[in-house]
Amino acid sequence: MADGKFRCSPDWKGEKLLGKKCPGVSFTVLVLFSTYLLAKQTITLATTTSVYDSGLLDTLVPIFEKKHKCQVKIIAVGSGQAIRLGRNGDADILLVHDPELEKKFVADGFGIKRYPVASNDFVIVGPKNDPARVKKSSGVVRAFQLIARSSSSFVSRGDNSGTHQKELAIWEKAKILPATLNSGWYIESGSGMEQTLRIANEKNAYCLTDRATWLAHHFELKSLEILFTGDQLLLNFYSVIPVSPDKYPHLNYQLAKKFVDFITGQEGQKIIANFGRNQYGQALFHPVSDFSK
Repeated sequence: MADGKFRCSPDWKGEKLLGKKCPGVSFTVLVLFSTYLLAKQTITLATTTSVYDSGLLDTLVPIFEKKHKCQVKIIAVGSGQAIRLGRNGDADILLVHDPELEKKFVADGFGIKRYPVASNDFVIVGPKNDPARVKKSSGVVRAFQLIARSSSSFVSRGDNSGTHQKELAIWEKAKILPATLNSGWYIESGSGMEQTLRIANEKNAYCLTDRATWLAHHFELKSLEILFTGDQLLLNFYSVIPVSPDKYPHLNYQLAKKFVDFITGQEGQKIIANFGRNQYGQALFHPVSDFSK
């Protein structure tokens, strides 16, 4: 081992190491190798901030870690950035809510498959006096048009997240040109959902948010209330995607697949179905399976 590499006889096989003698192997090496075998497995989960900020992962992840004697490292970012981490091989698994980017991620060979996990919806929150009168809107597209025409302050995440992409898609349907969004009434936070809501609260501005993050923090946002909800365009779907081991063999695909089985299975879906009921009087997410019943 003078060069730092482990060597043994040519016919040595791994199963002999802990049970039989192997010439040239010190007791220290055996201890170190045994420690390696017993070390906790780890996966890195790149997740959208809305799932993280709502507190759902604080409930789900410890149960999974205890069950599989492992560690889950969480990176909470926008869905766009989470998907970039997956493309770069910096995450084992993704939990995101940008269907178009997700489909491309899988089609390009970086993801194994999109597994539906949960859903909720987006809502428009804003000042209680509702200067743009979005409460009377016939739909979310009309609501956005009223905000723009009244030049009422609007805070966007501006971070290429799933929420930001949904917002941009609605502006496009409203035929509000991107150049118009450079006006003083349109503010990009470049932050996660919680921080964006806080900025909207400070500026008495409108904001598009997922319902879960709003419910988790609305008690602190005294200037805002939900002003518009219920449009089909505002449905919000979450998926979990294991990153392909064919692209990145160093990733822990086996443990990532166990996380998929957990979060989409009976145990995980029941947790999702009940999360938030005691504290907020309603579930923050809707599971995709009937296991929750």
